[in-house]
This record gives sequence, C-alpha cells and structure tokens, in this order.
Amino acid sequence: METIGIIGFGRFGKVLAQILSTSYSIVIHDPQYHGKEFPHKTLEEVLKCEIVFIAVPIREFENTVKSVSQIILYNTTIIDVCSVKMFPVEMMVKYLPENVGIIASHPMFGPDSYSPFRELKMVMSPIRDIYSKYEELSMTFINKSISIVEMTPEEHDRDAAMSQGITHFMGRVLNESGVSSTKINTLGFNELLGVIEQTCNDSWDLFIDLQNYNPFTEDMVKKIAQGIEIVRAQIGEKK
Repeated sequence: METIGIIGFGRFGKVLAQILSTSYSIVIHDPQYHGKEFPHKTLEEVLKCEIVFIAVPIREFENTVKSVSQIILYNTTIIDVCSVKMFPVEMMVKYLPENVGIIASHPMFGPDSYSPFRELKMVMSPIRDIYSKYEELSMTFINKSISIVEMTPEEHDRDAAMSQGITHFMGRVLNESGVSSTKINTLGFNELLGVIEQTCNDSWDLFIDLQNYNPFTEDMVKKIAQGIEIVRAQIGEKK
C-alpha cells in the first residue's frame, strides 16, 4: 500500500487522515502529535513519500513550505488543503523547486461537517502535476463520495469570498450579537443557529486567516455593510 505523508495533524489533518487511511498508509509530522493511530515521523522522513499533504494553519503555511524547500525531494508531489488558494499556490511556486509537483486543493467541508454519508465537494487544481498524481487523488476522493470541482486559484477565491466568506462572517456577527435559541424557533432561525454553531466551532485564527488571506473578502464585507444600510433605510424612521 502506498504511503501518504501529512504535515500538520490538527482538526482537519485528522479528518484528512481518516479519509485517506482506507486507501493509503499514513505517516504524520506534527510536533504536537503524540497519538499512536498513525506513525509519527520527522519532516525528512515524511517527505520521502511521493504524496505529501500540508495541513497547517494558513498563517503557518509559508514557513512550512520554506522548511520543506530546504530538504532534497525526489518524485514528490505537495498538496495544500488551505481554505484560500491564491496565497498557498504563490508560496508553493515561489519556494518549491521545479522537480516538485504541486496540486492545490480545498476540501469544501471541515471537521464538523465531514461525514462519509454526505455528498461533499472538493476543489482541486493541477498546478504542476509532473508526476501525474492529480487523477489518482481525484479518484480516491471521488470513491469516498467527494465530488471534484476543478477551478483556478483565482476562481476559487472569488467564489469562496462569496460563499464561505459570507457564511463565516455572518456566523461570527450573529454570535457576537448574542443570537441564541428561543422557545419559538422557526425552521429558518434553526438554520441560522446551525450556521453559528458550525462556524464558531472553528478557531478565531482560522476566521481571521480566511478574511486576511483571500484578496476578495474585503469587498464582500463592504457589500454586506452597504446591504445592511440599504435595508435599514427601507425600514425608515419610526413615526
């Protein structure tokens, strides 16, 4: 069985290992990992795998890629799983030598929304697929009922600012506004509570990174603010 390396074993790293472990052997590099489910290896040992996922927080991604670039790699393809795409692709292309394959990916689910019984989506883009791993990995995820959406990093970030960005932003706004369950919840309100629970279960660091590392989210936030003012204006002053 082929071995896949995973750098970073946080909340999503665990989900990724769970998905891949039925098709591959898994080895982990994460100084904070002390479990026994998967073997823990040094960075150099993990990078001997032909397929290596980097599953670290977005703000740690550049330094991680820099560390990877200091090690001589052979037949290696690096895949990111960041929730933004232009930034990590820029970093991988900048630091990784030309003999290293690069695939960009963003699983459109997280630790709280993943289920093997759901139809899920994953964005993938073969940035530099010199070892032909893109098709293999695509089929691996498709066989797990995860459909693949191929798009460029810029296309992804534009769409993600509208979909994921708004969801996380509004979830945080509603939570900070003190929105909570009542005795007379409607179905629509229960769905809003679900958004709060799902988004606020992630760390503030992830939320901030989603806002700061996607170049299109600032415009999205401005449009939300403008929309609030337009709706308030329609209500008018109480007479």
